[in-house]
Amino acid sequence: MDKIANFVGSIPEHYDRGLGPVIFVDYADDMAKRVAALQPDRVLEIAAGTGIVTRRLRDQLPAGAELTATDLNPPMLEVARQKLAAGEQVTFRQADALALPFPDASFDVVVCQFGVMFYPDKDKSFREALRVLRPGGHYLFSIWDAHEYNSFGRITHELAERFFPVDPPQFLRIPYSYTFEEAKRSALAAGFDDFTAAVERRIKEVPDFEPFARGLVFGNPFIEQVRARGDVDPEAIVTALMAALQAEFGADPGRVPLQVIMFSARKPD
Repeated sequence: MDKIANFVGSIPEHYDRGLGPVIFVDYADDMAKRVAALQPDRVLEIAAGTGIVTRRLRDQLPAGAELTATDLNPPMLEVARQKLAAGEQVTFRQADALALPFPDASFDVVVCQFGVMFYPDKDKSFREALRVLRPGGHYLFSIWDAHEYNSFGRITHELAERFFPVDPPQFLRIPYSYTFEEAKRSALAAGFDDFTAAVERRIKEVPDFEPFARGLVFGNPFIEQVRARGDVDPEAIVTALMAALQAEFGADPGRVPLQVIMFSARKPD
């Protein structure tokens, strides 16, 4: 579907600058603390994106812990590299989550924030995570809950439908359509046990909606879907979206509800 995992070109910079401070950083802090509490020696991050979680993992993990950050898209990793100094013991590597380039039982923890929803074969991604974990290792991952609980996503998708009443771009539906039941089914079918989930709800203050609206339009493959249709100026979408977000959440600052599901699963001994 229109290359939903293709985060390239100028997308990584808009993603990091516009979306990161609002919808990613707080959950990245939470994820890093959960990983560090397991006291792992070897950690693999998949779908690391622009390194928002990677940075926090490196801050939380002991200095001697080995951290490998991977993503399908090298341009995302280039932004991630800028967050880490040369001596901080992070290995960056381009990798497909459906065919991880690591031997069996290589890691104590595999972590993935908001990546599973984009995998074309989610069952295979869980099998790969299980394969590279040592016995007793943990897979920690998170997904967005539905539009019902993340109204910023719903507003953006509905606005896209108004701009494109025929054949609207579908990207802004995808991150919020993967469900708890699907994740549970895939994890258990892959062979994980000790499967747990927690709903994490936050209210995020947004002092300026312009960069957030710009990130929602330009910071993901939605912008390529807009350009492919060719008859709407993306800047007009940004302007309309900023007004719609302020109308819904207020301004100076706005208060945006966010809700995700955090998962933990264990590879049997």
